[in-house]
Amino acid sequence: MKSEEFVRNILTIGIDLGSTTVKYALLSESGVLLSHDYVRHGSAVKQTLEKVLRALALRTHDAPVHVLFSGSGALGLADALGAGFVQEVIAASRYLKHRAPDLDAAIELGGEDAKLLYLSNGVELRMNEACAGGTGAFIDQMASLLDVDAAGLNKLASEAQISHPMASRCGVFAKTDLVALLNGGVPKSEVARSVLDAVAEQTVSGLACGRPVRGKIAFLGGPLTFLSELRAAFERRLSSTGTTFASFCDAHCAVAIGAALEGMDPASRAHRSRVWHSIDDLVREILAAASENRGSGLPPLFKNPAEREAFTERHRRERVERSPIENAEGDLFLGADLGSTTVKGVVLDTQGRLLYSWYEQNEGQPLERLYRAVKALLSVVPAKAHIRQACTTGYGADLARAALGAAFSEVETLAHERAAAAFEPNVSYVIDIGGQDMKCLEVEHGLIRSVKLNEACSSGCGSFLQTFAKQLSLTLPQFVEAALASKEPCDLGTRCTVFMNSKVRQAQRDGASLEDIAAGLCRSIVRNALYKVLRIHDPAELGEHVVVQGGTFLNDAVLRAFEEQIGRPVIRPDIAGLMGAYGAALIAMERSSAAVPEIDLDPAKLDAGKVIQRELLCRGCGNHCRLTMNRFPSGDKFFSGNRCDFAQKSAGAGRRKKASFIDWKLERLFAGEPLPLEAAAMGVVGIPRALNTYEHYPYWFKLFSCLGFRVELSRPSDHALASSASETVPSQSLCFPAKLAHGHAADLARKGIADIWMPCVPLEGPRHSGEKHIDGRFACPVAGGYPEAMRLSLASTLPNARILTPFVDLEFPESVVRAVTSAWPALSPKKVREAVDAAHAALEDYRAAVRQAGEALWRRHETSGEPLIVLAGRPYHLDPLINHGLPALIESMGAEVVTEDAVAHLAAVPSDIEVVNQWTFHSRLYRAAALVRESRSAELVQLMSFGCGIDAVTSEQIERLLAQRGRIATTLKIDEGDTLGAARIRLKSLLAALADRRRSDQKAAAESLEDMTKRTDTPVPLGKMLADRVIYAPQMAPIHFPVICAALGAVGWRVELLPEVRPQAIEEGLKHVNNDACYPAIVVIGQLLDALKTHAIDPDHSALLLAQTCGPCRATNYPTLLRWALKDLHMERVPVVCLSGGSIEGAQTLNVGLGGLKRLMLATLYGDMLQRLSLHVRSHELEPGDAQRLVERWTARAAQAAAAGDARRFADDARAMVRDFFAVPMDGTEKIRVGIVGEILLKYHPAANLGIVQEIIDEGAEPVLGDLAAFFLYCLYDHINQAKAFGGPRLKAMGAWLMIRWFEHLRGIMRKALDGTPVAGVSTLAEDLERIDGLVSAGQEAGEGWLLTAEMVEFIHSGTPNVVCLQPFGCLPNHVTGKGVIRRLREENPLANICAIDFEAGTSKTNVSNRLKLFLAQARENFERGIAVDEPVPTAHRIIPITPSANIAVDAAESPHKDRGGGQAAC
Repeated sequence: MKSEEFVRNILTIGIDLGSTTVKYALLSESGVLLSHDYVRHGSAVKQTLEKVLRALALRTHDAPVHVLFSGSGALGLADALGAGFVQEVIAASRYLKHRAPDLDAAIELGGEDAKLLYLSNGVELRMNEACAGGTGAFIDQMASLLDVDAAGLNKLASEAQISHPMASRCGVFAKTDLVALLNGGVPKSEVARSVLDAVAEQTVSGLACGRPVRGKIAFLGGPLTFLSELRAAFERRLSSTGTTFASFCDAHCAVAIGAALEGMDPASRAHRSRVWHSIDDLVREILAAASENRGSGLPPLFKNPAEREAFTERHRRERVERSPIENAEGDLFLGADLGSTTVKGVVLDTQGRLLYSWYEQNEGQPLERLYRAVKALLSVVPAKAHIRQACTTGYGADLARAALGAAFSEVETLAHERAAAAFEPNVSYVIDIGGQDMKCLEVEHGLIRSVKLNEACSSGCGSFLQTFAKQLSLTLPQFVEAALASKEPCDLGTRCTVFMNSKVRQAQRDGASLEDIAAGLCRSIVRNALYKVLRIHDPAELGEHVVVQGGTFLNDAVLRAFEEQIGRPVIRPDIAGLMGAYGAALIAMERSSAAVPEIDLDPAKLDAGKVIQRELLCRGCGNHCRLTMNRFPSGDKFFSGNRCDFAQKSAGAGRRKKASFIDWKLERLFAGEPLPLEAAAMGVVGIPRALNTYEHYPYWFKLFSCLGFRVELSRPSDHALASSASETVPSQSLCFPAKLAHGHAADLARKGIADIWMPCVPLEGPRHSGEKHIDGRFACPVAGGYPEAMRLSLASTLPNARILTPFVDLEFPESVVRAVTSAWPALSPKKVREAVDAAHAALEDYRAAVRQAGEALWRRHETSGEPLIVLAGRPYHLDPLINHGLPALIESMGAEVVTEDAVAHLAAVPSDIEVVNQWTFHSRLYRAAALVRESRSAELVQLMSFGCGIDAVTSEQIERLLAQRGRIATTLKIDEGDTLGAARIRLKSLLAALADRRRSDQKAAAESLEDMTKRTDTPVPLGKMLADRVIYAPQMAPIHFPVICAALGAVGWRVELLPEVRPQAIEEGLKHVNNDACYPAIVVIGQLLDALKTHAIDPDHSALLLAQTCGPCRATNYPTLLRWALKDLHMERVPVVCLSGGSIEGAQTLNVGLGGLKRLMLATLYGDMLQRLSLHVRSHELEPGDAQRLVERWTARAAQAAAAGDARRFADDARAMVRDFFAVPMDGTEKIRVGIVGEILLKYHPAANLGIVQEIIDEGAEPVLGDLAAFFLYCLYDHINQAKAFGGPRLKAMGAWLMIRWFEHLRGIMRKALDGTPVAGVSTLAEDLERIDGLVSAGQEAGEGWLLTAEMVEFIHSGTPNVVCLQPFGCLPNHVTGKGVIRRLREENPLANICAIDFEAGTSKTNVSNRLKLFLAQARENFERGIAVDEPVPTAHRIIPITPSANIAVDAAESPHKDRGGGQAAC
């Protein structure tokens, strides 16, 4: 800082209020930096800011100040003060242009956001969307686990030479990995280095998404300024030829300095913002700034002192029997629990009385703390007593067992269940919330029936509360006391630990008291445990006898919040934090028979310094884990670093004697011997070992070998291959198997293979069942369409490779013949047909061999009763890198493994399946579940990839199928991160429960349940069912739906629209819909449930309406999700009806007839007209509200016209509508136009997209939305494309063609009415299909499919080069046709400004606003420079060129989409 006195000229101050810090920069009139500072605010933002500014005021001598705010915490304050606000990325780029104009990219890490800013070849920002893993707060969290601060973490990392793999997607996953490493004896320094490497990996691979980070790169933000080792980690990750790095001494205040510089630029909007007379004036206004009214409506934890006294007294009675250890005699039993953050121990006598216990933090040194505690115990054991035996449990159970030489170790779930049963023999549910894990055990007849753990997110665990208490500068007891004193707890949602920071800050800015924030956090923890982990819909599901335990429940505030939430008292033992150790001690007592030798606890041997460590590579399987062997003074060995227990069992020597089924299957799948090069007349074709290759390789190998190609496979997956092309992956939330495909294609290209074959196979399995055409035979949208997105992403990186991605259906040979001859015209169709027949036979041979081997294994286990695990997932989960050696882990635990496709044929699809059986791979899953639930030896383990939306539906169905026989549903989420802490606990619990079931020989759980598979209810005709009911439709598109409801009313269905969505409706959706399900499903179902629960509608006289798509998208299953929710609420009597484009098995579909269809089409067009006109007028009206009044008037007229079904009236109305809207007085200025594309509900629904349309208008731009009619045309065209490309039903295609003609005729009227206005440009279907040429294929039919791409192209080429693409988190189709094409669109249109935003239930409005502000700032910059993307010559308007001939042929010259360049055959 400069020490000179400040002069009386106008000074400029930039203030950056971040998630964890306050930064300011003071500039002189000439732009010299006079002072800057960076202070942590501990969530007390206003107080910290006041302190900083008061100190500064002493030195500015009342000089006037021009103030600019920036940062995630400043938006509200800037608005309240009327001060200038500079979006933080604009501020950062201004700072960088000032400091180093030649930069190519900048990486900024903040408290809870990570940003990657590209500065050359088109400015572009990438931000973390869905997760705050790998940010400053994440680093703080990890440091606290190592018992240091961030600087201490940096110092530790500087001492290490090697790193270990660690997940950085989420604080929990990383904690699990970190604790596993510590418990495995890895030095703290290496763990610290691993944390920083994980942060660099997460930031780069998560944010680059298809665009390399090269050239001159700057580092910004506090963590990168202060942590030298973090910069080193980034340099290691980004080191490539020609890449250089720049860091600046004031980079931690970059945003504050940039904001001030922006304010000094006469050309910027910020320059015209407010100036204060002095800093003192500014401080006064900041303190007086009114807080928003934040009434949360949540009740206090206790209404009065009497309530609290009764609560305390009740829980005081739940005590374990104790006895002093000095009086002990005879055998004693030790239970030791090595947890993720603690070391706990309990000693019992033979009567089960508690004699001694300890509970302490492990401080990253679990072994030292364990030895210290056991030595302390031995020093107090009297002479007449001795420790007979011990049992260990917890994360570090095996380490503790080896360290103490104990006879037993037991999985923690079983230990907890045993302890709970000692307190309450009839226990029905055990809920354990520990430091970072949550375990929920459902118990029936003393047996564990299901186990749930928090695999994907740690929000709501104990360390989460500790982190917040620390932030609020409170000890944990003070925090609890504050929460209990709260009068009106804040509603803080149920989000990720790191993102919840922003909710806490928001509450503080709104003037919430410390007490209310503390109580709000306790409520959040509980709601998270109940909705996200347990997914409890009705407290009755928990049963009458709930035992809660784990250190977190020692917190009275959390316990009270829990009881309030479930509406019943629970039992909290007085040793809630010691229950694992208590259960372990009971197990040691029960299992210590005369044959078990006494444990030898010699104090001389309990010395961590005498443990010898040595590193080696395990040769047990293909994973080749790097192991650390610990040899203890007792002679016992313990191996860490391994993914399975193989090394432990074999002490690292030799291989498994018997090849497993998985090894055999992998070998059999890739068994073919390729043609020698000299015999390969057609050359070489490369096949990536990814996605559908794991299902179809024998087919393609045979086909190409018969045609004279040498088939080359990419090498087996490994971490190097996965990261080799990670920068080309277009979306960070894409599933790992799809990300891996990039590495495989790049591997083949690097080998010099010119032709890479990776077809899109959207349909799987047999086409016909008898005479009937099967509809539900879709592959998952990623396996079926992603290769196209991969081809687009890799095109510029691998210019010499031709990646061929045609759409084919292996059951329709002609599609394969067409694709192959299109890619290699020299091949004759006849020869290809012969090769296709041979390929089909080869695939059937492989499948038959797999089924035969599976059947033999199944029969053997059914006879012997030995445990068999059916591992069910997708074909590509067979890849050892994707499944992280899980099969080997299971086998090392003593069970054999078989995959679901090998045994599914032994059962039929169960009759009690409730979902629409639309996906082929999942159909096998349901059949496998039906088989397993009737077996006495088999259990099902379902693998699902993190972020897979489809499995949100399937996993719930599997759980319901298995639960009907009292079987445990085990679902393992797998990801890039390969430590299997949670998986190991789940599997051990599953096998222990299986063994327990055998030990007690109780089949009671299975037999006490009546046979629920037989459906007794006979379907009631829809007309009769709805005779006296009103059908309620959720609000999905506010402009269209009132008119659509009127059209449905005209054909005899009484349909009413629900009122606007309340925030509580989304909360209801979260409660009752699997949280991994699609965000639109949560919004829509939440609306309907909220209306039922608040009695806004009468369940006995209502029915609920949902729109249902019929393709591979999971939206087809929304009605099932709604029915499940109704069942959980005991409201099955409320019918669910669908408005659907096709007939769906088991669905009650509203029949509207041709007249109804015509009315619906008219309603849609009226809605489209109103939408186009009202958005334009709202953006330009001089008198706010004019457009809305017209919308209301015209909605009533449109509803009448749609109900009458009068198409002739539409022409007059369309012209009149245009006249009325353009008669409104408008400002006449030219504004930036912003196109909004994406998932259909998010696009149209203001409650779902957080009011993005209004925000764009408020920012001075004009939003433009695509027509709903275009979506219906796209859906209709699916039938035509199916018929042309895959030989689908011709009658359907014919019907669709006729409807398209009529719809296009009506759109022609709309086009004519709008011509010559600023909102003209109604595309035909043919034009839309032409736009996707060379990008994606018309075979992309999932979700919004190819239409999403077409809409982006249309906007870019029609004067709207700014496009926001909205998608639900984990929306598979959008990874392909949305995010998957953005890179190519930017390459072809360098001036296109495209921003993709993910939405989920917890998406923060601040985050979306910040993204939007940057996006619009870039748009303004382009606009002011007069840049627009030229519109290509428009094609003549025409009706879609499909001739209604018998074979649905299309004249090649008129084909709306010719060869894609990726091998897509001309249709």
